Amino acid sequence: MRRISVGQKLYVGVIAVFLVFATTFIVYQHAREKQYKIDALTIRLQDFNDRMDDELHDQPAMTEAALAAYVRRHHMSGLRVTLIRPDGRVVFDNWHKCYTDFANHAGRPEVRQALAVGTGSTVERSSKTLKGYFFYSASYYPHDSIVIRSALPYTHDLARSLRADQHFLWFALGAILLLVMVLYHFTHRLGKNIAKLRAFAARADHNESLDTEELIDFPNDELGEIAEKIIKIYRRLQHTRREQDVLKRQLTQNIAHELKTPVASIQGYLETIIDNPDMDGTTRRQFMERCYAQSQRLATLLQDISTLNQMDDGAPLMEFSPVDIAQVVASIVKATALQLADRHMHMEVHLPDRLMVRGNPSLIYSIFRNLTDNAIAYAGVGTTISLTARDEGGQWHFTFADNGVGVEPQHLGRLFERFYRVDKGRSRKMGGTGLGLAIVKNAVLLHGGAIRVSCPGQGGLQFDFTLNKI
Repeated sequence: MRRISVGQKLYVGVIAVFLVFATTFIVYQHAREKQYKIDALTIRLQDFNDRMDDELHDQPAMTEAALAAYVRRHHMSGLRVTLIRPDGRVVFDNWHKCYTDFANHAGRPEVRQALAVGTGSTVERSSKTLKGYFFYSASYYPHDSIVIRSALPYTHDLARSLRADQHFLWFALGAILLLVMVLYHFTHRLGKNIAKLRAFAARADHNESLDTEELIDFPNDELGEIAEKIIKIYRRLQHTRREQDVLKRQLTQNIAHELKTPVASIQGYLETIIDNPDMDGTTRRQFMERCYAQSQRLATLLQDISTLNQMDDGAPLMEFSPVDIAQVVASIVKATALQLADRHMHMEVHLPDRLMVRGNPSLIYSIFRNLTDNAIAYAGVGTTISLTARDEGGQWHFTFADNGVGVEPQHLGRLFERFYRVDKGRSRKMGGTGLGLAIVKNAVLLHGGAIRVSCPGQGGLQFDFTLNKI
């Protein structure tokens, strides 16, 4: 069974409403115009009645011949005039002279109405006396104790004159036809756009290609523009999703590769210990210490991966609170004091006593701890690390720098990539996971800041980043 489209439903619905409205308007206008013509004719006959009463009032002793002559002088084609007493007795009629044939007229609708309210009229009433149809208008004049009733035969000519003008009907029909055409054009375009969107939705739902003829051209209107934008946005999302899938596969491969190294080392040391039960205690202890070191590296790697996944997938669920950066950095300096001393390094911190930002305490700590660990690991023996901050209105601008060996310019753009290492062998030897700077960048972005890295003229690396104030 063929489904009716939204455009067709809209078309039929609007046309139905308009036809109901147009029909109501035509019927109302027809009745209104007909009533207007009836009222105009009634006024004309009542005007004759008034003038005839004035004549009777001025000449109360008028004969029947004089009355007939007065009617002829004020002739309207087919005019019939009847004079009726309040008791219903006919005293004059210019059409029928045998008054004994007249029944009592007190019960005639127009006469009864005239006696009650002064005037009365009846359209297309059959005359019981003359056996024909007339248009009656009666007026009651109490001072003369007479009802003057004028009437016109309800002939074809009179009926045609009372009929409403048909021009407005043709105008209404023309307006309906024009609306039908305009509405069809509009709903047809609407239906085409909706059909294309339906095809797009069906193809998207089944992961089919969107490069088809029916999804290329849309009508040049607002809905067509919206439909094109929806498809373009979906295509961009598809492209982004494919890129994310590629990145996830690469990340999974990198994680597997990074995990393989410490696991293989631990497995090798343990196999050596198991295969040599007579190994001396010193060598056994050395192997166990190496296993422990590799297990620590493995735990650090897993922790870093967990932190990145948390930022990628659970960022909206993280709790933010006021954090004192000066206090965080002081704790990091204290925790890394032995490492700095072993490498004859010095850390200079120039921060206000109270430097508050709004953020996640754990991630804020990770930013400064990973930058510090990175400098300790790679800046070189005897170097100096410096950390400064300056107020920039709604943000704090931090500069974390060292005067160590730095890196080649071609590596700067990739330092924040996950598992990227300038010197892979040296990095693993130093115990790095390759995720520290990636955590730093993602944490800064998560807090609404920005970060960049450069090699200043005096050597080393310099990280400039911002964090929002409270």
